[in-house]
Amino acid sequence: MYSTPTLDRRRFLITSSLSSALGSLPAWARQGEALRHNPFTLGVASGDAQSDNVLIWTRLTAALDYLGTDAVPDLPPMEVHWELAHDAQFRQPVRRGSSVARPESGHALHVQIDGLDASHWYFYRFRCGEAFSSTGRCRTAPAAGAAVKKLRLAFASCQRWEHGFYSAWADAARQSPDMVLFLGDYIYEYAQPAKPDGLARPQPLRTAQTLQDYRDRYALHKSDAHLQAAHAACNWSVIWDDHEVENDYVSEYGRGNSAQFLARRMAAWQAFYENMPLRLQTLQPGFQGLSLYRTLNWGQLARIHLLDGRQDRDLQACRPPWQASTGTVNPEQCSALYEQARSFLGWDQEQWLYRQLQTDSGQHAAAARWSLLAQTTLFSARHQPSGRQSTDTWDGYPAARQRLVQQVGQSLPRNSVLLGGDIHQNYVCAIPAQADREPGRANPILASEFCATSISSHSGTTQARVDAIVAHNPQVLYARCDERGYSLVEITPRNMTTELRAVSNPLQADSSVYTLARFAVEDGRPGPLKI
Repeated sequence: MYSTPTLDRRRFLITSSLSSALGSLPAWARQGEALRHNPFTLGVASGDAQSDNVLIWTRLTAALDYLGTDAVPDLPPMEVHWELAHDAQFRQPVRRGSSVARPESGHALHVQIDGLDASHWYFYRFRCGEAFSSTGRCRTAPAAGAAVKKLRLAFASCQRWEHGFYSAWADAARQSPDMVLFLGDYIYEYAQPAKPDGLARPQPLRTAQTLQDYRDRYALHKSDAHLQAAHAACNWSVIWDDHEVENDYVSEYGRGNSAQFLARRMAAWQAFYENMPLRLQTLQPGFQGLSLYRTLNWGQLARIHLLDGRQDRDLQACRPPWQASTGTVNPEQCSALYEQARSFLGWDQEQWLYRQLQTDSGQHAAAARWSLLAQTTLFSARHQPSGRQSTDTWDGYPAARQRLVQQVGQSLPRNSVLLGGDIHQNYVCAIPAQADREPGRANPILASEFCATSISSHSGTTQARVDAIVAHNPQVLYARCDERGYSLVEITPRNMTTELRAVSNPLQADSSVYTLARFAVEDGRPGPLKI
């Protein structure tokens, strides 16, 4: 029977998860007299792959045994040296430099290194005093217009600490992808549930409200050695969903007092920037938000459009401002659900995306072979047997969804694929021209969708309920709710294969990971095929 550990025991369990990460460092790098600890407790990371530069990241912290206490150690500004090399031993250096990690930015460093060769792998590391970080591996993207034979990527979301170990990340690192797309819910803002039954590991943190609360939450999640290994293996491109701030928040709407929520949101947004490998231009003037929607180019093979579904979205239909979302509504009692003006992305982002899709049009000789939309949740329609309708997925914004599908139909990229997460379930779907209707000869399929399950977060439903949804929705080709994991994708000029990777036992730190199912999308033939 699971029992709740004491606070000291909780701290021990958390800090012991660092042992394998720190144990990989040479002894002399862990014994700096001035520091008395290795400050690179959160590992290293690299950001969006561009053809002529890389963005490398780290964040210094005190030893993490303070987590769960009010005794947050003060660190002064600290000089940090960085290195980029062709080899993991740093015998073939490419660039060197230094930066100052400052308290006002959470001792985070975002270092952009310019003037690099396209389509090239590099190694990087940081040093503070006598302490070295782990070594990371990053790459530049292929040059514009370059003929590319393959892109290998992993995409994932939703990694609540207590719900499961991060063995999925250990597997993703072993797969050696070119990039990871993280689609939201990197952290969860909650305190540990009162009932600990079925939890994988404890955590001592209160519900996040302040900047320090959110910084500590990232420190907790990033202390995991498997997550650190996945960050060190390749470039990560990240967007956010709701739990980086508060469950089901959108735009300026959260729970409770407006001023208090906006202060909480600002703290959460700052902590997100500090802890993610994002470039300085992500910051909006006056730190009024983050510019997260953007396009990644991979030669002539692929363009990946990363979308922000939280910052500028309209409030969920029939949700009173400053109150919690109900999650679903009866459409007959919620006419607002179908209002044409309601947007999931916000109108500026909608117009930006439409321009990107026009650039992807198959009518352009230089258009990329594959057009991918990486966003936070399930895009395809799900008609529930109960008749109720979800309000936080695209089902809650049917007019906005249809506008996007119509734009895909008008611009006709050669191959359109949507990637998503959030719902803690695997879904594979075909997207027809009329998104909320059954696909068929009069309603042709325009695009494919792969929605990955969670890294660790519980699904909150049963397979019997999911099977009932599949029976009511011909566009849903595959759906499973009882596995945790991620999706592994390989793209070539001829096809895109997606492998649903599932964790055998989320409550086991060294669990094996297996292939649940594999699907292919063939060049010029929209819709997934099981293989």
